[in-house]
Amino acid sequence: MLLLFISLAQAASPSMVPQLLMMAAIFFIFYFFMIRPQMKRAKEQAAFIAELKKGDWVVTSGGIHGKIARINSDSTMMLEVDKATTLKVERAMIAVEHTKKLQETIKSATLPVAE
Repeated sequence: MLLLFISLAQAASPSMVPQLLMMAAIFFIFYFFMIRPQMKRAKEQAAFIAELKKGDWVVTSGGIHGKIARINSDSTMMLEVDKATTLKVERAMIAVEHTKKLQETIKSATLPVAE
């Protein structure tokens, strides 16, 4: 019985090489097109969240727009959404910073239009 399995394994070995190469190729394709870009985005998001400071205009992942009023030490922050209204949100829920966009919009609005 053991000899039968050994002979089957030896007969199947040459045909296993292309299958193993195909599996390795699929793994590399998944790595370079799915895993690596996701890791890059996660690293950029972590750097973005670490660089947030008081006064930045942000949008949460839930769609709430506001200005950072205070950054707490327990990974939360207070967003000022209106003059007397603040919300406590997690830092990880901040999706987009609008401070730079807002400044660019103000600059372009104040520049005279050449005719």
